[in-house]
Amino acid sequence: MNRREMMKGLGVSAAAGAFGFLGSKNEAMAQTYSKATNGLAPLKITKVRAIPTNPQGQRLIVVKVETSEPGLYGLGCATFNQRATTVINAVDEFLDPFARGRDVDTIEDIWQTAYTSSYWRNGPVLNNALSGLDQALWDIKGKRANMPVYQLLGGKCRFAADCYSHSSGRDLQELEDSVEKNMARGFRHIRIQLGGYGSSHLSESADFKEQGFGLPSDTLMDARPYLKATPKMFEHIRNKFGDDLELLHDVHERIEPIDAIRLLKELEKYRPFFIEDPVSPEQIGYFRMLRQQTSVPIAMGELFNSPHEWVGLMSERLIDFIRVHISQVGGLTVARKIATLGEWFNVRSAWHGPGDVSPVGHAANVHLDLAIPNFGIQESIVFRDSTQEVFPGCPVVKNGYFHLHEGPGWGVEINEEAARKFPFPSDPGFWRPVRRRDGTSVRP
Repeated sequence: MNRREMMKGLGVSAAAGAFGFLGSKNEAMAQTYSKATNGLAPLKITKVRAIPTNPQGQRLIVVKVETSEPGLYGLGCATFNQRATTVINAVDEFLDPFARGRDVDTIEDIWQTAYTSSYWRNGPVLNNALSGLDQALWDIKGKRANMPVYQLLGGKCRFAADCYSHSSGRDLQELEDSVEKNMARGFRHIRIQLGGYGSSHLSESADFKEQGFGLPSDTLMDARPYLKATPKMFEHIRNKFGDDLELLHDVHERIEPIDAIRLLKELEKYRPFFIEDPVSPEQIGYFRMLRQQTSVPIAMGELFNSPHEWVGLMSERLIDFIRVHISQVGGLTVARKIATLGEWFNVRSAWHGPGDVSPVGHAANVHLDLAIPNFGIQESIVFRDSTQEVFPGCPVVKNGYFHLHEGPGWGVEINEEAARKFPFPSDPGFWRPVRRRDGTSVRP
């Protein structure tokens, strides 16, 4: 044997020894993992079903994913209040047969394949149904690991999620009283609205009703009274409560984009924490003009369905807070990617958290809030006693912070017997038309 062959032989022997060592080490690690999971075989999805309930006065839809391990299941939020029954059908008739037999651990693969299973995508019905399935799989993964979901995302970046509350009133005195009550509850961030969205109660001449146009239940909202009243509202509340209170406001897309630009320029001197949804998703091309003319922080996105709506706004730094509805964009799998995108472009989170999100969905919001470095603020809610009966483990607001129930997964469970006590109301739940005085429809 020459020297080269001898060295080659020694190299092979050394490599074999190394691979033998690594093989034994990997085998030991596999055995350790097997013990950590109690030697369980890979779990399969055995059923996916929607659970409708109404304990909060809103149509809530929770998706329950059952597995081949008896008693182990996951919960996700698929609430779409205005199209509730269609989401239930999407879950029960399409996602259930699609998901059965799949490995519960392959969350990303299940999301990607379910997303394209209808061919056309980015629709709100599919997105909400898929959000419920996705969140339920994350709940199962947390339960299997015996960890809260935020631990699976890297652990806490903060002890709790700072929140904002809502204050409104039909006049400035009512609004002031509401702000005082929320400050007494410990909130440092308060969204202020004079009446409902667009201060519609200030509009007086519904000429379309006199002409028999539309239905009697249609609402009037003229832009001019709202545009005049909103700066006065900010001035009053800022003068009353000083500069330390953070003030937020929701335009709710009910004015023309050019009027929104004028309004934000006028509000700049009152230092809003953010102004939400100044224009509709159909008019996002105006954000470049808006950014050039005012430094008011902008929150946007609760109506977004598709990445094509938010990616440009974030990457071009045209908004300051991403406001997407986690149960609308496709679940935690999508939302954590949105959060990472925001981190690179200094866009903070402000996940949508209204009454028509289940406690499971609110828990998903807060788990992500705790784990991301670019958290901004979280919309809060107070859960009724009836809601807490249906959903043991609801997140709780204390001193203006959202706190989780520190259990595995989301930490929220469901009492299905209690859920059945709160059926959906008979009305369909769609948004009633809002109109200008001549009957022109206003987009919410």
